[in-house]
Amino acid sequence: MTRSSFNRRRFLQSSAGAVAAGLTTPYWLTRPSRAAESKNDRPNIAAIGVANKGIPDAKEAAKYGDILAVCDVDKSHAENALNKLALKADMVEDYRRLLDRKDIEALVVVVPDHWHTKIAIDAMRAGKDVYLEKPMTLTVDEGKQLRKVVEETGRVLQVGSQQRSDERFRTACELVRNGRLGKIQEVTVGIVSGRPGGPFENRPVPEGLNWEMWLGQAPLVEFCPERCHYTFRFWFEYSGGQMTNWGAHHLDIAHWALDMDNSGPLSVDGHAELPHTKNGYNVPTSCTVDYVYPGDIKLQIVTASSGGGNGASGGVTFKGTKGEIHVDRRSLTGKPVDELKENPFAANAIRLYKSDDHMANFFDCIKSRKLPVSDVYSQHRTCTGCHIGNISMRLGRKLNWDAQKEEFVGDSEASAMLRREQRKGYETVA
Repeated sequence: MTRSSFNRRRFLQSSAGAVAAGLTTPYWLTRPSRAAESKNDRPNIAAIGVANKGIPDAKEAAKYGDILAVCDVDKSHAENALNKLALKADMVEDYRRLLDRKDIEALVVVVPDHWHTKIAIDAMRAGKDVYLEKPMTLTVDEGKQLRKVVEETGRVLQVGSQQRSDERFRTACELVRNGRLGKIQEVTVGIVSGRPGGPFENRPVPEGLNWEMWLGQAPLVEFCPERCHYTFRFWFEYSGGQMTNWGAHHLDIAHWALDMDNSGPLSVDGHAELPHTKNGYNVPTSCTVDYVYPGDIKLQIVTASSGGGNGASGGVTFKGTKGEIHVDRRSLTGKPVDELKENPFAANAIRLYKSDDHMANFFDCIKSRKLPVSDVYSQHRTCTGCHIGNISMRLGRKLNWDAQKEEFVGDSEASAMLRREQRKGYETVA
């Protein structure tokens, strides 16, 4: 029995976790809770984090379920979500107030990266299925914790790495898996550049924002707008920069193609421009990170552009002994792609998990109890690749990686960076 089938069996046989413990932080509730039970075909949902990507994710989820509550530590975001989505739903500040509600079955979680793991673990242990935005984690250790809790609880965890639900990326991976490029020699992953900035001025906390709870496990510091909301991703305290932003998308596709969903690289050697401005952005503004994977495959993550949004943002290029392809959110190109018209995949070809709608796949799995297309196993390995790249860049040296043991080889300083300190009162217990 393979490891993936063993994990799947454990997942299907597991039972739901326990209800979360009591609360100590303040909260507000503008509408009374509803005790209605969901209809079989439309699960009841709560949306946690409803700014930026939280609005479109909640809108997508509303196609398949009924949103009973929106939750955000910034009251203005919650109010805006209710208006934009035309919802008559509860408005809550503290997500823990949702965990013991029997009428809520699933959560859509779109919060800063440093909150991902704790909310997901608390939710799954309270018996909720979770759609969690990427990157799945802030550290390697968090991914191991999430994997453990998914197996213990049997809950569905879908990560918002939606390129796995895009036909272009799936076809690219199938071309690689079926040998249409020959032996893969090189893979190039392009990500966008980071952002310099600072020093920034500390300011009074805006009305309606619970800044202490926004910080959560991160160190307690004074408020400055640049630490918060969208630009949180440019601070190592809360994110991993573009390595875990766009890298979590494109390295994920490289791993899918190379069949690395339960493995990883042998070594990583990262070089970056790292800002050193007091009270300023501190993640790389540009980088080149070289990995070696089993089979002597060279993979490089490199700053490719300053673009973003729904554009290419670098994409992924695969080079093999028989050909080369490039895939991004706009196109899939290369001679092996053109040859598919005259030479389609055979009936016995390797075909990958087919999902054409990422949110729909999550709700399908809520019903079937199957693993989703972006499951905890694949996304842990993707995030691990991003995290160890950041660690190599921060230390400024090549590191050897043991993918089976999930630790650095002979480097205690690097290994200590696989986890982080957690502020008292916000610890994750897995």
